[in-house]
Amino acid sequence: MLIVCFLAALVALLLWCESKGWRSAAWFTKPLASALFVAFALQMGARQSEYGLWVLVALVACWLGDVLLIPVHKGSFKAGLLSFLVGHVCYSVAFLVHGVDARWAMLSAVALACIAWPVGGVLVRSADRSLRRPVAAYILVISGMLALGIGAWARAQEMVFLIAPAAFYLSDLAVARNRFLRPGFVNRLIGLPLYYAAQLLFAWSVSLA
Repeated sequence: MLIVCFLAALVALLLWCESKGWRSAAWFTKPLASALFVAFALQMGARQSEYGLWVLVALVACWLGDVLLIPVHKGSFKAGLLSFLVGHVCYSVAFLVHGVDARWAMLSAVALACIAWPVGGVLVRSADRSLRRPVAAYILVISGMLALGIGAWARAQEMVFLIAPAAFYLSDLAVARNRFLRPGFVNRLIGLPLYYAAQLLFAWSVSLA
């Protein structure tokens, strides 16, 4: 519980620094906050199950993505996007390992495709030419991850499998809005708490495996 409280304090500090425009503070707060959700997963027993190991790899990939997204540089952004894409794929595999209701997953995939098509179209058109394919691939992967999470929830009847991927999905949309559409602190105010809540829930979920 101490880890969760410390992480929440760091996220609050990060948001406060962001509101003041002190971007350099992210080099201290963000890597440390993200390291804490990895530590929390280990504390919850991530190494004791196949599901937990996949979640652990996903969390480490997300930690790396957080570090890579700190610099305002296109190359670093692309590397961070790739790292988060790997994280989403690992979460997807984790859901499959845990067990998924295929019918719910497929129905969810269809519904999410209806969202991804118009939203993705706007984001892809707004992105630089070199980022359009990575962004399109990312939208496809996060939609698939959420669909599998819904399938895992339907099978296990554990709300964490629904809430964690949904929060991660929404936080990604906030990042995309900030990067490609309407930059502003409000995106971080919404996206960062959702993101860290999602990662903590994923880390906690390993205790259910």
